[in-house]
Amino acid sequence: MREGYRVAVVGVGAVGEELLRVLSTTSLPIREIKVLARTSRVVEVDGIKYTVRETKPEEFEGVDIALFAGTERASELFAKEAIKRGAIVIDNSATFRLEPDVPLVVPEVNPEDLEWHKGLIANPNCSTIQMVVALKPLYERSRIKRIFAATYQAVSGTGRDAITELRQQSILQLIYSEDVKMTYSYPYRIAFNLIPQIGSFNEMGYTSEEMKMVNETHKILHDPDIKITATCVRVPVFNCHSEAVYIETEEKITADEAREILRNAPGVKVIDEPSPRSGRSYPMPIDADGKDEVFVGRIREDPFVETGLHLWIVADNLRKGAALNAVQIAEEMHKRGLLKR
Repeated sequence: MREGYRVAVVGVGAVGEELLRVLSTTSLPIREIKVLARTSRVVEVDGIKYTVRETKPEEFEGVDIALFAGTERASELFAKEAIKRGAIVIDNSATFRLEPDVPLVVPEVNPEDLEWHKGLIANPNCSTIQMVVALKPLYERSRIKRIFAATYQAVSGTGRDAITELRQQSILQLIYSEDVKMTYSYPYRIAFNLIPQIGSFNEMGYTSEEMKMVNETHKILHDPDIKITATCVRVPVFNCHSEAVYIETEEKITADEAREILRNAPGVKVIDEPSPRSGRSYPMPIDADGKDEVFVGRIREDPFVETGLHLWIVADNLRKGAALNAVQIAEEMHKRGLLKR
């Protein structure tokens, strides 16, 4: 048996670059990393140069693990071609997430679903991942009946061009003090603004991003009866998503009990000292940037609903919300003996 896996990274946008960063420090034994994209070129990530090859079906010959960074077109064209050639595909796009025979996995939450994979595992949406990492330990204490989520999502979730757009708009707005008309990534200016739309609207007025949180949470927690509603907002933050989440449980969980449960939960870091004399003690995007954990704070009981609980959840959407979760899936599969070499 040869040493390590042959890994392909498909896509070198913001998530693709983060995949290469995470792979550089993973415990997964890797023999070779092949980088694929629409065009051949050389890219540099943290001082390491990677030769990028054009994505073609034959490029997946001999590949053990194919990590698709999230472009739906690439997943549609090449995911099944990679599987046909013997690769295990871990896909960050929305293409296969709700397919009934495709596991949708967050390793801290439902790793057992990896056992029934058929060569393809879907990586959930970034906003869903951080929410379920925080909620699953509470769900295990008492089933969650209802979830209200409001998300405040950074522009990095749209990609590298959106990061550039926010930076340029912010500079122009500060210099000229007038409305900036330059918009490419969003329907309206994002600098110094909030846009309460992520994705397209459906007939009920909810966006596709909001419905992803509903449908994916149902699938990951194996509980389609949870009543879930979400409002997803794009905010002028470069990186890291934040969420205000309210839950109602079947049995009461006190704020102190919730803090203790979450302090002992995998992948979670609690920053929450509610004393008015303690100063700031809650997570913010600047705390989560570049970090692996899901940060939770502002944990408090609802004074009007006996089983109501509020949480503030923050995570790096490019890492735990995308690249890190995908690599953790591969690590978990390796640990369970589900990968072939």
